[in-house]
Amino acid sequence: MVRVLAVADEVVDSLTYGVGIEEKPDLILGAGDLPFSYLEILSTLCDAPCVFVPGNHDADLHGYRRGRTGWTRSGLPTDDPGPAGAINADGRTVRVAGLTIAGLGGCRRYNAGPNQYTERAQRTRAARLRLGSRLRRRDIDILLTHSPARSVGDGDDLPHRGFRCYHPLVASLDPVLLVHGHVHPFGTRPDDRLIGERTTSMNVVGYCQFTIDPATGAVAVGRRRYGA
Repeated sequence: MVRVLAVADEVVDSLTYGVGIEEKPDLILGAGDLPFSYLEILSTLCDAPCVFVPGNHDADLHGYRRGRTGWTRSGLPTDDPGPAGAINADGRTVRVAGLTIAGLGGCRRYNAGPNQYTERAQRTRAARLRLGSRLRRRDIDILLTHSPARSVGDGDDLPHRGFRCYHPLVASLDPVLLVHGHVHPFGTRPDDRLIGERTTSMNVVGYCQFTIDPATGAVAVGRRRYGA
């Protein structure tokens, strides 16, 4: 069983002191819109790798490349643009802590800010992610996104409206979980929802701890906390 601490959108200060963490996680998942320093603290505190996707309030990380000599952008050396040591899974499939994770960051375009996409643009990105995952020939355990799928825990206003293209993406990748943030529950507990044949869509705004068995796909959800 892999122990996961998933966080999104709202900083929970107590976590930075280890308060509220039931068991030491094997993996930190960041579903967007959190200070990069917060993800760094959690990863260091728990001595666990961090995999994240950017949200619409995060910096634009496009164009950065990591090579043998470090990070570059437009061919010029630069500092690590994201959380130090973390893995940006946006548009990629990665294997970390025994889990295979596919990622898509961002939300529906509603202004000129970063990490926002039209339905058409996100559909193209989803198709590329699907192709890359097939080439890796691995079963996907978790689809990590910032925004939810349309009509599966999203909102009616444009900024919080989910992506329709996530439905065929889930049908193709068949992950055990779709882990997302972006939609604030304002102190309530949002229900986990089924998307596709077997995928559970989980809103982790604030934080959520769960365990997942990559061999069987069994998931057990522990402590949750949502912001006010």
